[in-house]
Amino acid sequence: MPSFCWRSRQLGQNLRPLPAARLTTGVIGALIATMPECCAVVWGTKVARSAKLWMEMSGQSFAPFPDYPFTLWVDILPFRSEAKIGAVTMGLSAFAGREIEFETGKLPPSVMIDKVTGLAAYLVEHGAVVKDGDTFGGDEHERFTARYRASERFAGLPVLFCADAAS
Repeated sequence: MPSFCWRSRQLGQNLRPLPAARLTTGVIGALIATMPECCAVVWGTKVARSAKLWMEMSGQSFAPFPDYPFTLWVDILPFRSEAKIGAVTMGLSAFAGREIEFETGKLPPSVMIDKVTGLAAYLVEHGAVVKDGDTFGGDEHERFTARYRASERFAGLPVLFCADAAS
């Protein structure tokens, strides 16, 4: 079976990260359509997706926020640590300069993933607009403080660390 590796370093190089990702995603989708032997796409060395999923989602490359396929570019990986749960992103640093590391001792997993997804989508859309010490969330009981730091859990990865009071 022939192999094909295309590096998109030139495509969209003078664009901001989101327009470049949209353009590159559409082009990759078109390439996959012409190469049925393609089995996967690796995005930025951090996120891998099946060619089938890429084909399904790449048609939304130029859809308005929040309908574009940012989950092709950013992975959200849940973890458990002692009595807490959390999630870390991979791939977000290309849009916001760092990943998200979120930890909670009070939220159920689905709510925690929704919060990380919402924050990640916002950062893909707007870039590195969340500053060290900013808060986000619905009300004062749901608010989380975001801190810039090197991850203690993931080998010093630069993260926007978010935790609830129970963490």
